[in-house]
Amino acid sequence: MVTIAAARQPAASFADVVEVVVARPDVGSDAVCASATLLSDRELERARRFAFDSDRGRYVVARALLRQLLAARLGARPESVELASGARGKPALTGRCAASDLRFNVSHCEDVAVYAFASGREVGVDVEAVRALPDADDVAARWFSRHEHATYRALEPRDRPLGFFQCWTRKEAFIKALGDGLYHPLDRFDVSLAPGEPARILRVEDVPGDQCPWRLEAFSPVPGFVAAVVTERLEGDER
Repeated sequence: MVTIAAARQPAASFADVVEVVVARPDVGSDAVCASATLLSDRELERARRFAFDSDRGRYVVARALLRQLLAARLGARPESVELASGARGKPALTGRCAASDLRFNVSHCEDVAVYAFASGREVGVDVEAVRALPDADDVAARWFSRHEHATYRALEPRDRPLGFFQCWTRKEAFIKALGDGLYHPLDRFDVSLAPGEPARILRVEDVPGDQCPWRLEAFSPVPGFVAAVVTERLEGDER
């Protein structure tokens, strides 16, 4: 496992409220078999629905690691951690585990998995490999806000892949923190995206970003990847 300490990490004040773990799990056949013993029947059924063995293996290992990380924070056995999904897919603890008020979120891309944990506040995370997409301009025109799209179009062509995925991970982390997923209209909020610009939520509906109850941090978990974490602000938090 690789922790965030091995990469550029979120600000120290952010780490006080959110714990981030970055992993590159072993997805060999032995690891997949061992990991499968920790999963619930529902998780194993979901794993069987993957069309490709590589995707199935990554899911099984990443899900088992999530259970191990949660178990370590709950003082429980990994296979006894009770998990559920909200109406729009956000994972959460349930049953006796819910009393801990531990919130979490997970994202994975290729062989990189990022886990975020927070106590008593919602959290969302997303990670992507920076790469050139043939339809990136069309995706940006359709899904970015008007402000974000204008900023993206103003970037030099060489900067657009990084700008695209900085925007995408930040927006994904925000809607995952909300628990709405892609049900939430992506043009109702703006995030910063230009390379070298601080990661910020600029607007949520008609509320300026510095007045909204959410905080954004971005980082590179491993070379060639970008990630973002959004967490809920609580009364008394610094802005």
